[in-house]
Amino acid sequence: MSGRPLDVLEAALDTEVSVKLKDGDVFTGELSGYDQHMNLVIEDGEDTTIIRGDNVVSINP
Repeated sequence: MSGRPLDVLEAALDTEVSVKLKDGDVFTGELSGYDQHMNLVIEDGEDTTIIRGDNVVSINP
């Protein structure tokens, strides 16, 4: 994937991603939403996690 960050997020919607945070934590689940600040909504089974965009180091498919 390449392009503008929001375009990359749009292409990754409804797919499984791994999100690495500044503190080293990694969240894996389906990217179900995002906003212009790159805040992310990750769903993993019954759990939903909202990740603030300024904590994200990388997002991998």
